[in-house]
Amino acid sequence: TAGPWLKPEYGSCFLFFKQLYLTTHALFTFPILPGNEVCESSEYNPNLLDDPQWPCGKHKRVLIFASYMTTVIEYVKPSDLKKDMNETFKEKFPHIKLTLSKIRSLKREMWNLSEECNLEPVTVSMAYVYFEKLVLQGKLNKQNRKLCAGACVLLAAKISSDLRKHEVKHLIDKLEERFRFNRRDLIGFEFTVLVALELVLYLPENQVLPHYRRLTQQA
Repeated sequence: TAGPWLKPEYGSCFLFFKQLYLTTHALFTFPILPGNEVCESSEYNPNLLDDPQWPCGKHKRVLIFASYMTTVIEYVKPSDLKKDMNETFKEKFPHIKLTLSKIRSLKREMWNLSEECNLEPVTVSMAYVYFEKLVLQGKLNKQNRKLCAGACVLLAAKISSDLRKHEVKHLIDKLEERFRFNRRDLIGFEFTVLVALELVLYLPENQVLPHYRRLTQQA
């Protein structure tokens, strides 16, 4: 039952708070498997999903000598390596509904689009943080993954860049073209993502900087 603050007699704020209430309680409430609640409450680690150890899996061998240690990775077919990586990731994060390879693919799409729109690396880095937080909370699935990625880019661009109206329109056009969704769905989902992030869009440096370094190095 809706709380008393949602009654129409409270004036023009009624519709906004009604949408906020319904979004919070009805949208983005995907169940977390038992024993994985810690993934929502633990502190965000910007290096977790980009850990270079993920692709190695069981094909990595560590050799320890008297004065140094080295790692040897045997040759494996890319398809087998990808499968092993996704299986290892699923075992560690059973509540996440996307494979690690799909998550990284979406991040590449976000980066490619941002380059087309001349967005700064810091903007993409912020979008990555928003996106990964939703991933680690188990809130993404096959149906909403592209909308989530697009909404994260749009929110990051609005927060970190001084975009004019025509620039925002251009960005939405590009998002619609690349991710193949309807702009109405994107604009509506932007609010959903905002609520899922608990309205926290300004990020500490230690969450953004690791992504920024990786992006500038690969650029």
